[in-house]
Formats: sequence, C-alpha cells, structure tokens
Amino acid sequence: MRAIQVKEYVKGPLELQITSLPTPSPSPNEYLIEIHSAGTNFFDLLQIQGKYQHQPPLPWIGGAEFAGTVLALPTSIPASRACFRIGDRVFGATQGAYATHILAPEHTLLPVPNGWSFEDAAGLFVTAPTSYGGLVHRANVKPNDWVLVHAAAGGVGLAAVQIAKGKGAVVIATASTERKRQVAREFGADYVIDYRNKSWPEEVKSLCAQHRTGNGKAGVDIVYDPVGMIDASLKCVTWNARLLVIGFAAGNIEKVALNRVLLKNVAVIGLHWGQYAKFEKDTVSTVWKGVFDLVAQGKFKGTAFKDESFVGLESVPMALEALGRRETWGKVIVKVINDEPKSKL
Repeated sequence: MRAIQVKEYVKGPLELQITSLPTPSPSPNEYLIEIHSAGTNFFDLLQIQGKYQHQPPLPWIGGAEFAGTVLALPTSIPASRACFRIGDRVFGATQGAYATHILAPEHTLLPVPNGWSFEDAAGLFVTAPTSYGGLVHRANVKPNDWVLVHAAAGGVGLAAVQIAKGKGAVVIATASTERKRQVAREFGADYVIDYRNKSWPEEVKSLCAQHRTGNGKAGVDIVYDPVGMIDASLKCVTWNARLLVIGFAAGNIEKVALNRVLLKNVAVIGLHWGQYAKFEKDTVSTVWKGVFDLVAQGKFKGTAFKDESFVGLESVPMALEALGRRETWGKVIVKVINDEPKSKL
C-alpha cells in the first residue's frame, strides 16, 4: 500500500512524503478497509509537528478520518456476527487514514448514509456527533430557540448550523470572510455576522431586539463556540442561556467574567465528545441515531469543501496547508481514490 508515514517530526505539511509499505493482512479484531477519501483535521497539523496531546510512537501513518470499502472481516469474528460485510461502504476514524488501506476495529466504523459520497462521509465522524452532542444532548436545543454559531463555516460549525435548523431553531452564524458567510447561509443560517467586527455582540443583540419577544429581545438562547469567544458572547445572551464550550481554535483558553454568568442565570457547558465512548457509551449510539435521522429527513448534508479539489495521497500536504491557512470552509477532504466518473469524450 501507499501511505504518508511520519518517521520524524516536520515543521509543516509540505515536508510530508509518501512511502510504500506492505498492505496490512486481515486482522483478528479489525476490518481491512480500502480508503477512498480521507478527512483532514487541525490536530493532524499538530501531530506531524509533535505538538499534539496524543502522539503515537514513531514511525506512524498520519490522518484519522476516512471513508472506504470493507476488503476483509476480522478473522476471529464469525461472519454472521460481524456488523459489516465485504464490499460494504463505511466511514470512521482511527490513526492512519492518509493511506490506501487501514485496519479499523468495529466500534470506529459506521455505514455510509444512502446516497452519500465517500468524500462527504469522510468528514462526518468528528463533526456531526460533536455538534449534535453539544446542541441536543447538552444544550437541549428546542424549536424557536435562537442559536449563535461561531466559526459557522468550519466543519463543526456547518454541522451545528444544520442540526440547529433541523431542530427548528433560528441561527445567527458568525464567520470571518464574505465567502464563509455565504456558505453558512447556503447551509441554512438565517443571519450572518462578521466576527472580526468588534461590535458583533451589538449586532446580535440588535437582531434579537428586532425579531424576538419577551426575554428573547436581550439575546440568543444558545451559543455554540469552537473558537474561544464565550466571554464576549455573554454580552448578547438572554436569561437562562446555554453557552457551549466546544474548543479553542483561536488558540486562547479564555477567562470568563463570572458576574455575567450569575446575573443572566446562564449555564456554561463543556463538551468533550471524544470521551463519551469512555464515560457515556449509550449516549454515543443515541447521538448517532439522531444524526442519521436528520440525514434521512434531508436536514443534514455533507460539508466537504468544494472550492478546490485534492486528489491522491500526493495532495495531502497541500490539503493540510490550505486547512492551516484557515482559508477553507467545511471539511477539507482528500480523494485517495478518484471515484468521479470519467468523461466519455
């Protein structure tokens, strides 16, 4: 097989190289998958530089998210007891996705939704449950809630916009460029705001004052924040608001003015989706059922970045470079195998 193997840490993704390695043999407890598409993540950039909190021992293969077809079942599990069959289309996440093949345990795999491409499915495993777990399981989003989604054109942001809309909420989306705000609208956002403008909390309050009644005139009910903007967001929330701490993409772990938390009777809620498999296993299946229900209802679609194509493992460094520049939207996906039909001309 071919893979991007990290033998030593690098300064940036353009230093990554492709290596030829033996294709994995069928495993007692893992499925052998042929990878069609691989998703990129910011933690991949940290990991190749040796800066991530989870560093495998060198050498290792980069990447985590993927979608592909099952080539072989776990050898220790009877075929009748396996969740998947040879040829099934699956997506999942485990170390080593920047490769043509990967071994993955059953609990890291899910079926590709009907009608979905490998490209879109490769970006589903991290973003969708993070946003659904936060908005539905933790913040209890309800119809007619007003939800403020920060960095709304990112992978988890576009998932959050769709999930909030799917649950009947009104969405205010913030994003840093006109193109990203356009994308947020295309995925369902009702209003868009440039968060680079320091007066953005006043813009949120103005929208709520114009279009809401009662306590809602003061601000939004839920804030979804993968950036690190909780403190400023406290200026534009209503009584009993819920503020979701999803991450710190801006690089700052902020200090929050707790007097505002008290005075507005709000809840600041953390979400560490990766730990649910350890502490709340039943919630994982509940969340995925909710995600797949929205997909089946046509309320959730793939968020693969479409403004540029990355085809072949050779394009992984460029895809990661584009991700790192923060000029992309949605999920930046690499088509390891180009599944698009060839022109007859």
